[in-house]
Amino acid sequence: MLKRFNFLVSTIIICFLFLGFSYKGEERYVKVRRVIDGDTFVIENGSKKGERVRLIGIDAPETRRTARKEIGYYGVEAKEHLQAMLTGKNVKLVFDVGKKDRYGRLLAYVYLREKFVNAELVEQGYAVTYTLTPNVQYADFFVKLERQARQAKRGLWK
Repeated sequence: MLKRFNFLVSTIIICFLFLGFSYKGEERYVKVRRVIDGDTFVIENGSKKGERVRLIGIDAPETRRTARKEIGYYGVEAKEHLQAMLTGKNVKLVFDVGKKDRYGRLLAYVYLREKFVNAELVEQGYAVTYTLTPNVQYADFFVKLERQARQAKRGLWK
C-alpha cells in the first residue's frame, strides 16, 4: 500500500512539474540570417549554421519538392515576401507554451517593430492557419484573418 501511495504522489508531482512549465510570453531579440521558406527562417546564434525558427500558427506552401511534399501553389511568392520582410533585420521572437518542435526548431510569434509577421502572412494570403496544441494563443485570430484573405482573394486565394 505504501509503495502504491509513493508511486501516486511521485506521479502527481511529475505531472505538475511538466504541466506548470511554460515558455509563454518569453521574448528574445534576434537577427535574421536567411529565410528557408514562407514559414521558416534562420537566426544568428553565434554558431556557423544559426538556429531555425518556425512561425507558430501558420503554414506556407512548400517551395521545394521533397519525398513527402510537392511544391505548393504560391510557395515561391510566400518565401520571397518573407525574405524581403525579414532578411538581415532584427526581430522579436515571442514564445507560447511549447518552445521547440519535434525537429528542434524554435516555435515563435515574430514581430518586426510593431508588425506581427505571423498575422501579416495569413492576412496577405501567403500562408494558411495551422494550429497545433499547445501553441494556440492566436488560433481564432488567424482563422479570422484567413477568412478575410480568402474573401478578398489575396495571395494564394487568387
